Amino acid sequence: MSTEPILGLRTVVYPAPDLDKLKAWYTAVLGVAPYFDEPFYVGFDVGGYELGLDPNADPMLGPITLWGVGDADRAIEALVGKGATPAEPVHEVGDGIRIGTVRDPAGSIFGVIENPHFALPADPPAADGPGR
Repeated sequence: MSTEPILGLRTVVYPAPDLDKLKAWYTAVLGVAPYFDEPFYVGFDVGGYELGLDPNADPMLGPITLWGVGDADRAIEALVGKGATPAEPVHEVGDGIRIGTVRDPAGSIFGVIENPHFALPADPPAADGPGR
């Protein structure tokens, strides 16, 4: 089984049951306005990473971390092959961006994001070293 390399952290999505209130709070905390602001999702660029607010996300699940990959389908398949349990199937969320999630062996949600707007590195990250 081939492994889809994890390219690094990309996005953390917080549940936002009161989207306007949380958008105002995060704007004040981060000191920047969202770059993407729609009733279904608000996105902030924070140092090259995305902090997202999702009014449809379940607050009981907490934030979802999405790790960048080149191919979301292959990544989910590889994670399941290594013992993860499928959670949310890979699906497009707009503009060619595809996400999916699994649960790791401890039950935590592990998300992947295939985003054609993030530049892919020329070479995948090394398999060893800090953070790898």
